[in-house]
This record gives sequence, structure tokens and C-alpha cells, in this order.
Amino acid sequence: MVDQLEGTRVAETTGLGAMVCRGIRGATTAPINTAEDILEATRELVVALKHLNGLETDDIASAIFTTTPDLTATFPALAAREVGWTEVPLMCTHEMDVPGSLQRAIRILLHVNTTKSAGEVRHVYLKGASQLRPEWGLSDGELQDILAQHPVVRG
Repeated sequence: MVDQLEGTRVAETTGLGAMVCRGIRGATTAPINTAEDILEATRELVVALKHLNGLETDDIASAIFTTTPDLTATFPALAAREVGWTEVPLMCTHEMDVPGSLQRAIRILLHVNTTKSAGEVRHVYLKGASQLRPEWGLSDGELQDILAQHPVVRG
């Protein structure tokens, strides 16, 4: 194992950035409050984040999932387990119930170990959540292209 200082020197001499922990944001919406819809929306979000950021499961330090208070049928973290995040620490919680805010929303904050700069990280906002951060929005067509490349086998 390489110590922190030595790892930094290797990164500087090879031209690679130093390994850091960065946050990656994402959000989507579920059509209704059913376990199936929450899990499907979350799987899509997780797959898109992994694909667009070139993540391997071992890169992920932890993930925090939130849902708006109107989503209670299941834990979104179950979808992450289904796509292989069995050793990643996951947590689910509710967002604040702010009047007029987006409903049926699922959000994620990933903590990942990466050599990418903050500007190279790709945040992903899908479906109704794209209104929150349009600059990070992904069209339905782009999402379908990504999902076609990464079929999810559920066990």
C-alpha cells in the first residue's frame, strides 16, 4: 500500500491527478409511489451516473439517497444493491417538505474516489428532476441509449 504523500508524488510524476473524494449529485422522479416505480427510477439514475462518470463499484465510498416525503413505498438504496453496490455504505432519508417543491423526487449524493477534477465530474438529472438543474439534465433518448448499453440483471 502506498502512503498518501508517496501516492501524490506518483500522481505528479505520471501526470495523473491525485486521488480525491468528490461528491456527485443526481436526481430523478418516480411516476407514482410504488416500490416498482421507485426502484426503476433509482436504477436508471444509478446506471447513468456510473456510465457517465466511468465509475467502478470500488470507486464509490458511500451514497446518500433522499426522497420527497410522498415516496414511502420502498428504500431507493435497494436498487443500488440490485446493480451490484453490495459493499457500498448506503443511507436513505427524506428531503425537507418545502411547499411548492418538486414532488416524487429521488436524489442521490455519491462520494467517489477519483482523479477527476470537479469540472470533469458529470452530475445527472433525469425526468422531472431535470427542471432543478437543466444544465445537468439528460434527455429520455440519451438515458435509453445508456440503459441499452448496461442491462440490469436483477437477482
